[in-house]
Amino acid sequence: MVNLPIEYSDKKVTPFGGMSLMKRFVDSIGIRDFLSTLDLPEKGSNRGYDAQHVVESFWLSIWTGASRYIHADWLRYDKTLQDIFGWDKMPSQSTYSRFFGKFSQSRNTAVFPSLQKWFLSQLQVNDITLDIDSTVITRSGSQEGSAKGYNPLKRGRNSHHPLMAFISQTRMVANAWLRPGNTADSSSCKAFLQETIEEILSAKRIGLVRADSGFYTEEILSYIEEQNLNYIIATRMYPNVKHEVYGLDDWISICPGIMVSQMHFEHEAGKRRRYIVVRKEIDKRPKAGGKLLFEDLPGYRYSCYVTNLDLPLDVIWNMYNTRADCENRIKELKQDFGLENFCLKDFWATEASFRFIMVAYNIMSLFRHFALQSHNKATLSTLKVYCFALGAWSVNHANKKVLKIALNAQRRPWLDGIFAKVENLSPPFKYSNA
Repeated sequence: MVNLPIEYSDKKVTPFGGMSLMKRFVDSIGIRDFLSTLDLPEKGSNRGYDAQHVVESFWLSIWTGASRYIHADWLRYDKTLQDIFGWDKMPSQSTYSRFFGKFSQSRNTAVFPSLQKWFLSQLQVNDITLDIDSTVITRSGSQEGSAKGYNPLKRGRNSHHPLMAFISQTRMVANAWLRPGNTADSSSCKAFLQETIEEILSAKRIGLVRADSGFYTEEILSYIEEQNLNYIIATRMYPNVKHEVYGLDDWISICPGIMVSQMHFEHEAGKRRRYIVVRKEIDKRPKAGGKLLFEDLPGYRYSCYVTNLDLPLDVIWNMYNTRADCENRIKELKQDFGLENFCLKDFWATEASFRFIMVAYNIMSLFRHFALQSHNKATLSTLKVYCFALGAWSVNHANKKVLKIALNAQRRPWLDGIFAKVENLSPPFKYSNA
């Protein structure tokens, strides 16, 4: 087989011509103007970058595949992509480090709740289901806040242990905090919920709060009840909970290998509440989750949930099960948005980049829902192949620049249709499936 000869060209070609879709979409949202109202770090010299430029460049780096600051450097040589966004140049790795290094706890607290509240105010969605979760981000160095804690995949390694709140209906992140790696699941959770519910989502109606067993504390339950919110929270299997579960004998079979029951009792000197217990028969459901609780009942796994809903047992269990989708959101953030790798020495600098990644994720979620209805659940890696990775270059035509996109004739009407959708979009964005 004969190899093709190699020649080089000075023609400025970008592999991401499809990012012109995101440029138009970002324009339609108006987020650039809102960024200018926030307390973002100011440039240090006339040759420096405006804060809005740095943030938008950071988002663009993530959308095109960067998962570390060093990866963002390659965009500095993509002149066509810079033409698409109307920039003369793009920040370097050191520019990002200096920019995020100017964030502090007080600045993060001032900037991100306001940014998230404004962004979510552009969405028309009612009866939000709020899912609270935490995850573990393993660290290789000795960054501030990285410490040895619960790390199921890499035991004994330093990590951070962030808190995250998701909106189920929009598949977006409502709020996120970075925490040290040795932080307990429920630590700072009440303050996190207060910021999420009373500030960011103050204009939204929350229909249900769901959380895993790490948030099963009297403080958190009492706070949610004080806010008059419905909730389903997984229960830790403390000895008194196990004792109550063991005494149950009125099990109801809802499908082969799955039985449910309920109980009412007080825990941690709290009020009397309703608990839903699910028992799974291991022989029939070998992959079912839950805990092996009793030596004399080795064939069953158990799960338990506390709730203030007055609904049938199987309905409550099914309502909680759909919460598992937030695990997919975390997985995508780690795999496609570089959540684990954009890390700096300073803790608050790392949290600032961490929280800007969440906004980048939300913008992409909004784009794929309204511009790509047939692919509104596609991951970023799929979208890059599907519509962003299009070779393109800019030319001067009639005294103006024109973007030339390499695309076969059969696919051009499809891309024209997406451009038409994007250019006709404007807030508020109504979620008809909410």
